[in-house]
Amino acid sequence: MTHSEGQENFDQSLPTPTLTYEYEVLVSFRGKDTCTSFTSHFLAALDHKRIHAYRDDINLPRGGEIGPKLLKAIETARIAIVVFSKKYATSDWCSDELVKIMECKSVLNQRVLPIFYDVSQFKVPKQKGIFAKALLNGPVHKVNNWRAELTKAANLTGLHLEQYRYIIYYMFDRLANML
Repeated sequence: MTHSEGQENFDQSLPTPTLTYEYEVLVSFRGKDTCTSFTSHFLAALDHKRIHAYRDDINLPRGGEIGPKLLKAIETARIAIVVFSKKYATSDWCSDELVKIMECKSVLNQRVLPIFYDVSQFKVPKQKGIFAKALLNGPVHKVNNWRAELTKAANLTGLHLEQYRYIIYYMFDRLANML
């Protein structure tokens, strides 16, 4: 597996290390797409349920590069949730996070749950549409790794947010009729 510069390489021949989880959940998302909509509501719900989630908008200084603090947070999260949105792959930061998340899935058996927000779950692994265009602009030495990990992550069993919106609306309608 090729690793992004600055990322710690795991020795695959060693037994899987025992981890103490610092975070129950880490959410990888493109802020411009989801920060004021789905992600903010999702993180608030996690807080409400007292689920300790890593938040890079609070835990990391703005304008920095993906660094040791975020890499450590990814390694010490029990579950990584990747919110695939229209511009997710346009962010080098998100793509680097995804590579590290998938590395932790492979080496540390971290659980990874993709959520497809306003994108087709079939276009992401095939890198069609906006995902194909986004990867054309990435650094040449990272793009192949990004493509491979994007495909692996998007092929995991995940949630398509549009389906869950329908279910929520249906439940609200049923409750309203019961009152």
